[in-house]
Amino acid sequence: MSQHTQEESVRETVGTFFRLLGEGDADRVADVFAEEIDWLVPGDERLPWVGRRSRREEVPEYFKLLWPALVAGASEITFDKVLVDGADAVALGHFTHTAKATGRRFSTPVAFHFTVADGKLVRLHLYEDTYAVSRAMDVTG
Repeated sequence: MSQHTQEESVRETVGTFFRLLGEGDADRVADVFAEEIDWLVPGDERLPWVGRRSRREEVPEYFKLLWPALVAGASEITFDKVLVDGADAVALGHFTHTAKATGRRFSTPVAFHFTVADGKLVRLHLYEDTYAVSRAMDVTG
């Protein structure tokens, strides 16, 4: 596969991830992942969705823990750019959410680092302002 074709495939796979994410079906989001994955969402370990995951079947749990912690319909999610280099992609954007438990609204720049192999995501690392998330969720003590 040429580099151009590979990068088109990576861009398409990342686009599918974001489209499925927007549809709000955690089980379908998992379909875009390979069986074995390198998933990292760092943050305060008192938040149940943070941490590492290594299997596709663990993906829906992340969303099923996160989504109920946010006020439905109050989120603003934008992506400014997706950069692709070989099998890797970086998506840059911004999240604004409202924590259901506290009513606090918070914003954070975000960056996703994806790696794609054979049309499936094998890596998702999410980088955001984890302190802002923890404060909004009232776990900073």
